[in-house]
Amino acid sequence: MDRNEDEAPILRVEGYSKYFNLHEQGKIIPSSYNVNLEVYAGKLTALIGQTGAGKSTVLKGIFRSYLPSSGRLLYRTASQHLIDLALADEHQILELRRTEISFVTQFLHALPRQATEDVVAQPLIQRGMCKAKALEIVHKTLAAMNLPERLWSISPATFSGGERQRVNLARGLVSRPRLLLLDEPTASLDPKTTECVVRLIENLKAKGVAMLAIFHHPDLVERMADNVVQLDPPVGIENVFKEIA
Repeated sequence: MDRNEDEAPILRVEGYSKYFNLHEQGKIIPSSYNVNLEVYAGKLTALIGQTGAGKSTVLKGIFRSYLPSSGRLLYRTASQHLIDLALADEHQILELRRTEISFVTQFLHALPRQATEDVVAQPLIQRGMCKAKALEIVHKTLAAMNLPERLWSISPATFSGGERQRVNLARGLVSRPRLLLLDEPTASLDPKTTECVVRLIENLKAKGVAMLAIFHHPDLVERMADNVVQLDPPVGIENVFKEIA
């Protein structure tokens, strides 16, 4: 039976592979190999697998930090257009990042001396929201992350790892994207803050956000994932050569 439009995946990954060509050394390093998965609105798909299986590489490929070596990354936009992210031009990718796709990495990148509240508000302001309204939403989000109010007006550059990750998460969650990519979002957080993050993620799921996530702790996968995709380590270099020959 065919799925109706509402049941169609927001994202379908078909045969995604990524290798890195070290030209100066004459080597090809495989990272992800033949990955297939689907992500649905209001559902969380978890990527699992041992270190080196290419989990983060898959997320970076979808966000187009990396160009894939092969495969298709079929994204269904809010207007129901199907775009292969592997082939989309830079303008399309930047527009999707601004309006529909958000990526919470393990590291916070922010301008020096930029206030934390402004860092988190940036996605909302880029979408046209007035700063006052954006900051109102940001303050509620930062409070939910257990980030002390005294830190909101200063740069996160001097924060601890856990505090920076809370800012990073707040910026990724605040705009309620259609597709949210999460790379070990709770790895640097204490148990209390982890619970806050879990509640925020569950709230976004209830509002229809589609999520693809890597979690550090297996118990979070069991607790939060609607679907689980196991990634195996990539094939040997000799097979990658055959594939790309």
